[in-house]
This record gives sequence, C-alpha cells and structure tokens, in this order.
Amino acid sequence: MADDVLIERRGNATWLRLNRPERRNAYDETMAEALAQGVRDAVRSNAIVITGSGSSFCAGGFLADLQSADPLQLRSLFAGSLRLFDEIRRSPRPVIAAVNGVAAGGGNELVVACDFAIAAESAWLGQTGPRVGSAPVVGGTNMLAMSIGEKRAKEVSMLCRRYPAREALSLGWVNAVVPDDELEAEVERWCEELGALSPRYLEIAKVSSNVWWNQLQDSFLSGLGMLTQAIGSADMVEGASAFMEKRRPRFPQPSERA
Repeated sequence: MADDVLIERRGNATWLRLNRPERRNAYDETMAEALAQGVRDAVRSNAIVITGSGSSFCAGGFLADLQSADPLQLRSLFAGSLRLFDEIRRSPRPVIAAVNGVAAGGGNELVVACDFAIAAESAWLGQTGPRVGSAPVVGGTNMLAMSIGEKRAKEVSMLCRRYPAREALSLGWVNAVVPDDELEAEVERWCEELGALSPRYLEIAKVSSNVWWNQLQDSFLSGLGMLTQAIGSADMVEGASAFMEKRRPRFPQPSERA
C-alpha cells in the first residue's frame, strides 16, 4: 500500500512513520522496502526519524497466515528485514528510533539497528522469537549484547520478557525516556542538535561506529539461513498456532524427539 510509510519533512529532519496500526505496524516485505527507500531518499536531511502510528512502534515482520506460511514468502521477509537494517546502518545520516509504543520481535531489532533510540514512558521493548517459533538473529541475539551485555542480551532473546522503557534506559538499550506527550518534541530537539554539527564528520563517526555491525554480517546471514531451514518445522507451526489462538504453546520436548 502506498501509505504503509508516511514521509514528512520537519526542518532539517525526515520523519518516516510506519502506518499499519491495525497490525501494530508489523512490516511485510513491501513495507520493509518502502521504509528502506525512505531512508535512502532522506540523504539530503541532517537526521532521519523512524516512528510508528497509533500506540505501537513496530511488532516486527508480518505474515497474513503464520500457521501455513509460504517458504518463499518467509525467505523474502527475512531477507527484506536484513536489507532494511543494513540500509539504516549504511545511511550517512544519523537515524533515530522514536519508540512511541511496543517494539517487539523484529520491531526491537529495528530499534537496535538505529543509531539512537528515544522512548515514550509507556513503551516497552522485547523479543518474541522462541515463544512464537522463531529466533531474533539480526540484532537481538548479537548486536544488542554490545549495548546491554551478553548475559542480558541472552535473557532478552531467549526468555522473551517485556522490558519497560525505564528499565531499557537503565540497561543502555535506549538513550532517553520521556513522557508520551513529549516524545516528538524531544526527538526534534535531538534532530536540531545533530543539525548544528558537521554532516561530514557525523558520517565518519557513524561509519567508524559500525565496526561491530559489519563484523556480525556472517552471524546475520547464517542465522537467517537457519531460520529458513526451519520453516515448516513442528516448533514453528506450534508457536504460530498458539500465537494466533492466544494460548500457551506446547513445543515438542527434547525427550520426545527422535
């Protein structure tokens, strides 16, 4: 849909707003590409802001039928996620996640991919993978550890807990937390501050800071490869079914496997 991502120029910044609130701004491959294109097109801005419509930031990747997902469609969604995150990292401009609400699953990995994150007081962040038959292999299991430490990142990616914005701030996961009605004004202040600095040397600082992201490319690709090979597995089907039916999943246990 043409309005999946709303684009607005505010002073020296470009705001990209995910606009599918009925599904908590979860993105499909088309929407991920629209957001990536928005990042590419914002190169003449001093800063780029990514936020969500309604009460959610982003609930990650979206498929209409999780229980019998098409392998080619899922493969394309996985690849589209990595292309989007890489586009954010490759942009010469600072990218700010304005976390206006829930940032879950791939939505949290979207936060991880951004250079800065400012969250509303009511927001929460977390991963959902092992609870729904997946795993957060593009940021949630690896890059997040650079911000909050390996043990905490494993807790986030494996236990699938929810973390209120204030707790995320204390862990170094986000840069700032403000009252909900002050979020956009605070982000605009950050954009103004960035706009007073040298774009050339901000780009150099960003490129230099990407060293860990660049070194994790093999991890991202191998992780996505493993997820692709697990499409249609009993764990994936059960996780998706439980999610759609709003019940606790009953995954096959090690003692039950051949």
